[in-house]
Amino acid sequence: MLTKISTMIRQGEEGHGKTLPGMLAAAAGAIILAIGAAGDTGWLTITGGIVLAVGLIAMMVLNHMMVEYDILARLDALEKK
Repeated sequence: MLTKISTMIRQGEEGHGKTLPGMLAAAAGAIILAIGAAGDTGWLTITGGIVLAVGLIAMMVLNHMMVEYDILARLDALEKK
């Protein structure tokens, strides 16, 4: 049961599992940013903002490369038929 759910998340057409590393990095950056801002620690806030930005960019790149390329490849194959 658990392996079926895991396979569905990783290989589903929605693409949520494929962008997970970027999402996790962005979430960690947001948490670090909040901790730094609450503690009035400048270097921690800046580090959290950078990690958040890198995570969001990584998520968008992974989505484009892993999800949209597959969809476009299937559409191209359908158009050739």
